[in-house]
Amino acid sequence: MDVSVEVVGEERHEVAVDDDATYADLVSAVDLSPHEVSVLVDGRPVPEDQPVEADRVKVLRLIKGGRT
Repeated sequence: MDVSVEVVGEERHEVAVDDDATYADLVSAVDLSPHEVSVLVDGRPVPEDQPVEADRVKVLRLIKGGRT
């Protein structure tokens, strides 16, 4: 399955994934960690362990900040 992955505020990637791939696999394919992003399908977050069912997704980087 081919999936268009838009990293919000950055770039778009075209990714080929296996039929049994999860959203975590999809995120890893664009060199991001599933623990640092939220995957959105039709504007709604999806669990990282859910099988990929959409051909277009948005990936939103989670921002961490503050003093250490």
